[in-house]
Amino acid sequence: MESLREMVEREVSGWPGVEARPHRFGGIEFRLRGHEIGHLHGSRMADLPFPVKMRRELVAEGKAKPHHLLPQTGWVSYYPCGPEDAPAVVELFRLNYEHLVERGKRKAEKSAQVGETG
Repeated sequence: MESLREMVEREVSGWPGVEARPHRFGGIEFRLRGHEIGHLHGSRMADLPFPVKMRRELVAEGKAKPHHLLPQTGWVSYYPCGPEDAPAVVELFRLNYEHLVERGKRKAEKSAQVGETG
């Protein structure tokens, strides 16, 4: 049976543009275009950086907790109980992945507009 870490790693690593690599504090992190989507500390904790507004919403909805060390930032922590929580962890990574994809599109559109007027 796959561990939660293995399930999440398999899923998130398969998304277009995602790079998986060792995290500086242990575990594995996932990046998109140089931006961290989030990281796993084994199968016991996931940490993800969101804009503060999104963090507030996720915490209010009970989908995550404020980050264990940086509670006033946009970072969240999620403490899975076991492999059955893999879909909830993947969903958090998906939300941040989609946020970063959209941010990249807006940035590219803005650059194209500047190029047209420049």
